[in-house]
Amino acid sequence: MEYSEKVMEHFMNPRNVGEIKNASGVGTVGNAKCGDIMKVYIEVEDGIIKDAKFKTFGCGAAIATSSMATELVKGKSIQQALEVTNKAVMEALDGLPPVKVHCSCLAEEALHAALWDYAQKNNIVIEGLKQPVEDVEQLESI
Repeated sequence: MEYSEKVMEHFMNPRNVGEIKNASGVGTVGNAKCGDIMKVYIEVEDGIIKDAKFKTFGCGAAIATSSMATELVKGKSIQQALEVTNKAVMEALDGLPPVKVHCSCLAEEALHAALWDYAQKNNIVIEGLKQPVEDVEQLESI
């Protein structure tokens, strides 16, 4: 299985590992089939994601996609963060092997779950945000 240099870089030196105490939103998503679990924390101020961190239990691709997803949303508005899809994460990592595409879906869902949590805590509706799934196997797109 071939991984891009960017995937290897984000696996070997992941960015934003950890948790945010009193986070604005926290999202946890797993994949029962492969056993990966991803937890994303976001800190939102004035509608902007000031910080994003993650804790991931999983393979190298799961760690790399978590790292890249958190990098892609920092400094972005909530609406811009919603546009960080699994495809955007894969493109930013210069691709993933087909058997690892589900890792990018995990990253997207965990991020969306954190945004959902933020919306619930603040009693707001984020246009275009759907209620997250707990297991990415529930998504039809995979």
